[in-house]
Amino acid sequence: MLTTEKGVVEEWLSEFKTLPETSLSEYAENLKDKSTLVSSLYKVIQEPQSDLLEPVCHQLFEFYRSGEKKLLLFTLQFLPELMWCYLTVSATWKQHSTGCIEALLLGVYNLEIVDKQGHNKVLSFTIPSLSKPSIYHEPSSIGSMALTESALCQHGLSKVVYSGPHPQREMLTAQNRFEVLTFLLLCYNAALTYMPNVSLQSLCQICSRICICGYPRQHVRKYKGVNSRIPVSSEFMVQMLTGVYFAFYNGEWDMAQTALEDVLYRAQLELYPEPLLVANAIKTSLPAVAMQSSKEGKRCIQVEITPTSSRISRNAVTSMSIRGHRWKRHEQDDNSNDSADPGILVIPELSVTKVAGERAGNGEKSKTLGENDAQHVQGAQETAPDPRAESKGLPELRRQKSVRRMMEDGLSPPSRGPL
Repeated sequence: MLTTEKGVVEEWLSEFKTLPETSLSEYAENLKDKSTLVSSLYKVIQEPQSDLLEPVCHQLFEFYRSGEKKLLLFTLQFLPELMWCYLTVSATWKQHSTGCIEALLLGVYNLEIVDKQGHNKVLSFTIPSLSKPSIYHEPSSIGSMALTESALCQHGLSKVVYSGPHPQREMLTAQNRFEVLTFLLLCYNAALTYMPNVSLQSLCQICSRICICGYPRQHVRKYKGVNSRIPVSSEFMVQMLTGVYFAFYNGEWDMAQTALEDVLYRAQLELYPEPLLVANAIKTSLPAVAMQSSKEGKRCIQVEITPTSSRISRNAVTSMSIRGHRWKRHEQDDNSNDSADPGILVIPELSVTKVAGERAGNGEKSKTLGENDAQHVQGAQETAPDPRAESKGLPELRRQKSVRRMMEDGLSPPSRGPL
């Protein structure tokens, strides 16, 4: 650690001790702009043997319990690095060098599990129902949902999952270690939108290191730090994936992608179903192109929402339109039969390749008649009244009209047999 960085940390420690209560909000507002101080504090935490580690942890805890939200968030941004430092030292059986970090983590945990009155808090999470629309889906896009009696009984009911009350801890042991760390990471994920990019980078780095240390992939990543395997729980890995998923869309695409692959690698080795499900779901939902960071603020996940307007075409074929078309056709057939004179051969308009109502030109022979149409015409000729059965005084002009009409339609007139 450089002398200048050490001087920045020492000045920060002395400045807060002499700070009056009235200027606490202004001091908290200016902390986020001190990038040199943040980088120097990261280096102090990464050196467990540093003399400044204990006073830094003490002051970060004072920030957290001060009641000022921005001071609380300032401490919370170092939480991933503090967890990594504690886990690495615990894996090498040197817990005596992490007493101040363990005290800080326990202090934050014991403050978060109780409310302002000192009662244990119970966290509740509402599981969304697929029958109600959200920014992620619409019920109509899933499919038809039958309104059964059981579905109507459950309509409007939302399932709520409760977490807690959590017991207070006086020390971290192998049995309660990941219970405490999982809850702390849950508190960190609840404030992800306020975390700077350096904190998201630290989160992605520790996710990769926790999952690959002591495994063959550590040589692939060329990480030469801790060689011991660090045990993890399934719930802790799910909380890590939550932060990694947020980092994908907020300027840390490459580091988040590496962390996702490493978490999926460890979940496959441990055969943890929950991290496998979440990691594969994140991997499937990612866009093909890397998301660029936005300088205007945090980015949200872009979701395509289906329009609410009806997509049914006005010309769609429905049962009502088919019924109306059938009635209209019957009315036209009745009118044509009533208007036909007896003794006149009625030839229906038939067309296969042309629009209804078109006729071939005079003298042209229709070639579009199929077998069914030809049989229909032949049947019409057979059922037509025989001119010889009529009175011999039937005008010859009427017969000529019918023959002329057949020739205009492109049909050959029936041959007249011998009288």
